[in-house]
Amino acid sequence: MSPAMELVCPAGSPAALAAALEYGADAVYVGLRNATNARAFPGLNFTAGALAAAVSAAHALHKKIYLALNTYPTSGQMRLWKESVDAAVVAGVDALIIADMALLDHAARHHPATPRHLSVQGSATTPAALRFFHERFGIARAVLPRVLSIAQVERLCEQSPVAIEVFAFGSLCIMVEGRCQLSSHVTGQSPNCHGVCSPAEHVHWKELPEDRREVRLNRVLVDRFDTGEAASYPTLCKGRYRHGDALFYALEEPTSLNTLPLLPRLAQAGVAALKVEGRQRGPAYVAQVTGVWRQALDALAGPRPFQVLPEWEAQLFHVSEGRQTTLGPYHRSWQ
Repeated sequence: MSPAMELVCPAGSPAALAAALEYGADAVYVGLRNATNARAFPGLNFTAGALAAAVSAAHALHKKIYLALNTYPTSGQMRLWKESVDAAVVAGVDALIIADMALLDHAARHHPATPRHLSVQGSATTPAALRFFHERFGIARAVLPRVLSIAQVERLCEQSPVAIEVFAFGSLCIMVEGRCQLSSHVTGQSPNCHGVCSPAEHVHWKELPEDRREVRLNRVLVDRFDTGEAASYPTLCKGRYRHGDALFYALEEPTSLNTLPLLPRLAQAGVAALKVEGRQRGPAYVAQVTGVWRQALDALAGPRPFQVLPEWEAQLFHVSEGRQTTLGPYHRSWQ
């Protein structure tokens, strides 16, 4: 049998970290409270002191902390990213999740003993790309973008020189991560450099008659919601737009990736780790999703044939975007 897959869960706060550890995460990924991570929302993430405390709490339970440094520094801004790497190593993190090649180089040269994981923002989708990052920067693991089919993931696992981590649950991205230009087109702030798809200062909600509401991103109308309709945080790719007489989700409908049915196949392929998306989500989300995936992975390792239980699906349904889930690109037979 393949080794057990590591369950890697998100934490945007100490409370979410405690939930992830309590409900069964093997490792928790976090970000610092600055522009070096791709969930740089106000009020989220960890100071250097809180990061050290998080490492101590995880290690006391024989679990791991990974630090996400998954944005790209702009010209003249590298110092903050390098200092963040250095601070993370001092805090004792178990791995650095990095996208930028210059930062990977800094980490490899100055902190070779700290494992380096290639972020999903690095957009490595071929064996050649994985070999390059392994040979040049000594990465130990790569997080694959959410645009690959299950057959492509299986082929990469066969040919990769490093361990492979895939997204198992959470928000989908229709772009090849690290290549999105939508928000920067509207707000002037790139999600790859500034850390959020929709910067909070550009989001404007307006209450309408009859308990309806609308949301704009820097004056661009993204969506209108009827009375009682759930309204999620706005991103351009998941907005509704009018074309002729039709109003619809032109790019992507709000939905969450859910790979529970693929667990046996992912394990057989040799996937090393499963990642849950959601550092911007609260402790209740982290607890619920982590608990379900812990149960599923334990069942997968058990003596009985694996089955997706209806109660697992029901719990995930309640925390999914748009109250629906999908296998996303994983099920594309033509890739």
